[in-house]
Amino acid sequence: MKLSHFSAALSLLASTALAIDINVDDPASIKNAAGIAAKKLRALYPTDEPWFIPGEFGLIQTEDGKNNKGYYWWEAGAAMGGWIDYWAYTGDDTYNDRVMEAMLFQVGEKQDYQPRNQSLALGNDDQGFWGIAAITAAERGFPDPPEDKPQWLALGQAVFNRQAGRWDAAACNGGLRWQVFQSNKGYDYKNTISNGLFFNMGARLGRYTDNATYIEWAEKTWKWSREMNLVDKDYAIYDGSHIPECTVSSSIRWSYNAGVYLAGAAAVYDYYKAQKNEAKMAEWEEHTMGLLKATDTIFFNQNSEYPANVMQESACENPPNNQEPTCNTDQRSFKAYLSRFMGQTYQLCDFTRDFIMERLKTSAEWAAKSCNGPPDGNTCGLRWGFGKYDGSPYGIAKGGVGEHMAAMEVFHNLLAPGAKAPLTDKTGGTSKGDAAAGSGGGLSEEDLRQTDPSSGGDRAGAGILTTLTLGGLLGLTFWLIKE
Repeated sequence: MKLSHFSAALSLLASTALAIDINVDDPASIKNAAGIAAKKLRALYPTDEPWFIPGEFGLIQTEDGKNNKGYYWWEAGAAMGGWIDYWAYTGDDTYNDRVMEAMLFQVGEKQDYQPRNQSLALGNDDQGFWGIAAITAAERGFPDPPEDKPQWLALGQAVFNRQAGRWDAAACNGGLRWQVFQSNKGYDYKNTISNGLFFNMGARLGRYTDNATYIEWAEKTWKWSREMNLVDKDYAIYDGSHIPECTVSSSIRWSYNAGVYLAGAAAVYDYYKAQKNEAKMAEWEEHTMGLLKATDTIFFNQNSEYPANVMQESACENPPNNQEPTCNTDQRSFKAYLSRFMGQTYQLCDFTRDFIMERLKTSAEWAAKSCNGPPDGNTCGLRWGFGKYDGSPYGIAKGGVGEHMAAMEVFHNLLAPGAKAPLTDKTGGTSKGDAAAGSGGGLSEEDLRQTDPSSGGDRAGAGILTTLTLGGLLGLTFWLIKE
């Protein structure tokens, strides 16, 4: 037997024995580990079910065979973005056709990721996750859709324009509400993830298109987030604020909030780097490093029982008194996005690289140790710091989308050093844009109104506000068309 074949056989045996074996300094080993997690995630995508809808994960089947929980629509959009990065980092196109199918199926009637069948629970954050998946497709050079279909860049622009039209200066001096429609519970909440995604989209669209208007919106959103103390003076990021108090009403810190602002700040920095604006570069280097350092204790070194630098969702992963994790279905996926956005930041900001890679490597090593659960010996758990599968209740049977997306992303983002940086239209991006996409003909004035007037005078004021909002959006469209 040739030495190379013998080594490959040993590697296969080791992988079988250790479930997911990873050498964090070996690209081939990293690709193998990411491939196992990607395959596990694909097994949870219910294409063989009679009720399957492209772009939806559907129900969770528990051990007793009952379908008692479901995945929200946004998480499928997040998974598509994860698979796009997986392809870009590893070169494995196994899932590209499914991603293309889902991304185009879910665009909605106005090609803005606002399908009518999601209107009963449509949040700006839900739409935003599909929007950033489309932007990721443009940045990573994912295969373009057929010419008669909407294009990735245009889809990202459509989501951004829709949300720019919902900027709500009447309450809390700005920002986006959580829910799009007034009838939905949570309409009175300005949550950080919705505004963070809007900031992220503006920053990345500005970087991709070299259009300053997007960057102006990103900086406006950043300034508002700071003024609201959603991002505090030490760069800690909290969950949101209720109307009318307009102060932080949920001080929980989630890893995906930290990640989405981090990658947005990195994109703004890189935009100004291309402009050779040294003052702005210095400003956004400070913000990027501030955001990055603020992740350290809370998301990597919060639990003294874990090894140092192992990523953790500290708000729900390890409750006191050895209780079971309280993470819900959504929260089990959040580490995927912190990993993703740290990888993007690594590629755009060389001053972040040592900090990021030290933590991603350690986290990946321990994530792999968690992937030895039943039924096939490579099911991944929630808590990486345990050093073995933790019996996570959503990591069995037909659950585990969040756990396997997180494992996949912490693995493949180790390949960021050798991968192409996110493209722009000047560095090889081919996706076609439409700066006016999503800026007209979708929501009615009633839908766009971000107030809940209770008197005739209030209704008149709201009508004026709506007119100003629509006028502002038309102005935005004019400037963006200049790209």
